[in-house]
Amino acid sequence: MKKVMKKLAVALSIGIGLNASLMSSSAMAADNNVKVGFVYVSPTGEAGWTYTHDEARLYLEEKFGDKIETSFVENVAEGADAQRVITQMAKSGHDLIFTTSFGYMNPTIKVAKRFPKVKFEHATGYKRAKNVGTYFDRIYEARYLTGVIAGHMSKTDTIGYIGAFPIPEVVRGINAFTLGLQSVKPDAKVKVVWVNSWFDPGKEREAADSLIDQGADVITQHTDSPAPLQAAEAAGIYAIGYHSDMSEYGKTAHLTAAVHNWKEFYAKRVQQVLDGTWQSTDVWRGMDADMTQLAPLSSAIPADVKAKVQSLSAQIAEGKLHPFTGPIVNQQGQEILADGQIMDDNALRKMDYYVAGVEGKLK
Repeated sequence: MKKVMKKLAVALSIGIGLNASLMSSSAMAADNNVKVGFVYVSPTGEAGWTYTHDEARLYLEEKFGDKIETSFVENVAEGADAQRVITQMAKSGHDLIFTTSFGYMNPTIKVAKRFPKVKFEHATGYKRAKNVGTYFDRIYEARYLTGVIAGHMSKTDTIGYIGAFPIPEVVRGINAFTLGLQSVKPDAKVKVVWVNSWFDPGKEREAADSLIDQGADVITQHTDSPAPLQAAEAAGIYAIGYHSDMSEYGKTAHLTAAVHNWKEFYAKRVQQVLDGTWQSTDVWRGMDADMTQLAPLSSAIPADVKAKVQSLSAQIAEGKLHPFTGPIVNQQGQEILADGQIMDDNALRKMDYYVAGVEGKLK
């Protein structure tokens, strides 16, 4: 199992009753450096959502050296706990704070009003302020491609999908995956189980086992832990990871993963703080900017399928293919998008329905 070495020189208790502490990894940096903080919803671990953000944090340290000092708090619950953690970071002299979960949106906005000189970046949200920017990657592009792969690899034409919360971000991923799947097998179905948590290995494993019992021979997820992949490995079926390459948790099962790449985006925003040019923006980039990627493809995938996926990836990056291109209909058979039309960003951000082919109801 790959190990990530982190130099954690200072651990500051923030006294908020959480099983987390503020971890500073450049305590000996110069007094005039830029302090960059990260708030994480789950453990840094060795795979998943938070892992990708922490890999980018470590990249910043390598790139900027003693020009910056980074710190993080992991396992921070969304809501009041998040507001207290973000407040503590702002009070302790951080110049730039990345809050990396959807449920941190309102706490970030509230704290930003109290600390107008501190700059904030919120992942996956939509509320901005003069000192609050927002960002995400177009992970739905990779979701579409993983759907194509699942369509070629499934024999039962039944795919299991484990969702965290029924918000537009997650629903958009389910629909993009389904559209990719049905580009290969129009009659294939996607069964969704909601676990109402971003990170809960026990619930994720139970959901995966349930979907396998319902006939799914490929499992994918919008949750943080590798538990679904481990369930697929144990059951002898395929799985598609999320957030990061999860192949080491299921060497036979793992086909690929839809992956986020925050490194260069984070470096750009930190450089802007160093230069005094940072401004609040909304960033939503995908394969064209290398913010969205696919993990290496399994050797189990036939060569012609790999070539097809590589071609589709290039088309998406070049703007020649958009996963949400009509005709698209919802579960009820109502037309959402006419033939040849491309869904705009406003509609993508507000997605609150399943496309045809997804089984179950949105909670």
